[in-house]
Amino acid sequence: MLGKEQENSKTILAIFRAIEERNDGQFRSLLQPDFEIHWPLSLPYGGTFRGLEPQPHGWSATWGPLQPTQAERKMDAQVVAAHDDDVVVLWHQRGRTKGDILDEEVIGLYHFRQGKLARAQMFYFDTAPVAKFLEGAKHTSEGGL
Repeated sequence: MLGKEQENSKTILAIFRAIEERNDGQFRSLLQPDFEIHWPLSLPYGGTFRGLEPQPHGWSATWGPLQPTQAERKMDAQVVAAHDDDVVVLWHQRGRTKGDILDEEVIGLYHFRQGKLARAQMFYFDTAPVAKFLEGAKHTSEGGL
């Protein structure tokens, strides 16, 4: 990899570490102010979001309660490709409820501008089990954990 690709690859792995460690300050420091993220529409937190403020029904709000331990927060991110300002990462979406466990692979396409993350788009291999897990988690939490 060339210099820019190496730097962007290091930065995206630092972003994943910040997410795993729930270090919002570190996470935001690695993003462009106009950062935009795209999630599959078939998921409860699906859609396109812009800016640095957390979304009340976004990914963090959805997965935070479902990742009570470091094991569920671990994403095992690995860079699979990098070219110019784009980096592709394979990572794991994990969660746990009282009666169910989820571990699904996700591919993310990340675009950098001036060394900071400007755009992210997630591609789940299959959103159906993720949506089913989240629906079950919603019913479990409504009934009390």
